[in-house]
Amino acid sequence: MAYRTSRYADWRVWDLGHFLRLEELAPDVALIQALKERWDPECHAFLFPWGHMVPTLEDVVQITGLRVDGQAVTGTTYTSYQEPVERLLGLAVRGERSSLVQRTVLQASLGVASARRQTGEGQAEYLDRMTKDARAAMAEEEGDAADRDLRRFLTLVIGKLILGTKGDPVGCQCLPLLEDLSSVGNYAWGAALLAHLIDSRQVSQVWVYNHLPSLGRGVARRRGAVPLLQRWQFCRDERSLRRQVTLIHDTLDNVPFGHVRWTPYVGEDDATQPWVERGRPYFGRDIWLHCFNTVVPLHHRLVARTLGLHQAVVEFPTRQRSWERLGRSFRGIQQVTDWTVWVREQLDDWELRGKEVVSEATSDEDYFRAYARRYGAQVYKGTRRPLDHEGRISSLEGILHSTIQQRDDLQAVVDQLQAELDRPQQMVGGASSSREDPGRSILEGQLASAAARAEDALAQLREREQELRTALAQTTTLEAEMAELRLRPEAAEVTRWRQEAEAAVRWQQEAAEATRRRRRRHDCAPRLGTSAPS
Repeated sequence: MAYRTSRYADWRVWDLGHFLRLEELAPDVALIQALKERWDPECHAFLFPWGHMVPTLEDVVQITGLRVDGQAVTGTTYTSYQEPVERLLGLAVRGERSSLVQRTVLQASLGVASARRQTGEGQAEYLDRMTKDARAAMAEEEGDAADRDLRRFLTLVIGKLILGTKGDPVGCQCLPLLEDLSSVGNYAWGAALLAHLIDSRQVSQVWVYNHLPSLGRGVARRRGAVPLLQRWQFCRDERSLRRQVTLIHDTLDNVPFGHVRWTPYVGEDDATQPWVERGRPYFGRDIWLHCFNTVVPLHHRLVARTLGLHQAVVEFPTRQRSWERLGRSFRGIQQVTDWTVWVREQLDDWELRGKEVVSEATSDEDYFRAYARRYGAQVYKGTRRPLDHEGRISSLEGILHSTIQQRDDLQAVVDQLQAELDRPQQMVGGASSSREDPGRSILEGQLASAAARAEDALAQLREREQELRTALAQTTTLEAEMAELRLRPEAAEVTRWRQEAEAAVRWQQEAAEATRRRRRRHDCAPRLGTSAPS
């Protein structure tokens, strides 16, 4: 069945219109490199002093606008895509066992081979112009020819912009899903993007800007714009890459726990982002993500704080079994593989929307202790790293932060109870009405009792907070002193170094004295009429 170009002239048919209109964001190479060095491949999460962090499906849909609901991006992968490329795109694949086609070849087939970014032209304007040129070329085609041009364009968008490959070639693994053009919009391309990022240990810099604004790597622009990628721009840094990476690590090692924004999207209006509303059934769940021959787990239970919950102690995923162990990613091998059969269990998990993340923890303290025992100094990558080999400082900082949260929550309860107690006194005739209404008098007594208990608990929390601050200061000082002692050489070694230095000075002095004597003998020889000894 042929589809006229006019039917697909509006890219919203595939929910790609807003994605194609996103402006280019200059890559923050130093930030991406620093985050990559903090990635833990065992649990597929970043390791920071304040705990695990991992991009979620909500992050992807809020930032890019790509849908994260619908069918998994999976199917059959082949050792060679020569046949589908020739049949569906009318192009040639270089190499018998290749899944790549040259970008310039794709652009030339769409009549935009010579398209170049014009001076001062943004990414949105560039893509809009290129899309118009492609539409003009496709408008001249009908039936199968129009379908072929549409597949070429979608291959370019999916293989380069969504699931980007390094260099010029474009991946063709999406071709089997493009055979039926009417179903392209049913796939969860945003979930595929997240699987691709996790497997390649990459991260969206806008994700960092949203959750860690105190790093100061991004500058806000276009407030209220959606998707959220349009709200940020990279704050350029002229220092060397290595210097930037080091400074980012140092900053991350010292970010106050309270500066981490676990729920940056609270208050966003879903009415302006229908793609977010559709994806909500997939938020907050442990789930397997699919991207053709890549299948990775999203361990959302490690970041329950992104759901406004306290982080409970959970089993940290490890790599102790063969490649099919839960917690590791499936990587396709070079053979024809039907992934709907090969990873049937993980595909069923996606179709059932995974497992909801819940937490009955009342604080994060136990998690911080377990986290410190498991990772120790691995959570540090900057110059502070040698000071906290066993994670004592990070553990105490986490417990202190949890205590401060509990204190603030309890303070809110005390304030609310006190307001309830003050309300009757502000009412006209409040005192007489209490005598006339025994039930109200009893209720006021209960409120007063509850307020007193809450104030006692608040006082205890404040005392504990002070004790933790003192313990943290003492531990930090002790760790610094221990680090200094570890760097300080032994007394015997210092003595040996001093003796060797003194001997070297003596040898220098003796050599200089011998040189001076020889010069004096040479100077005296002509005056005495004798020749100096050789």
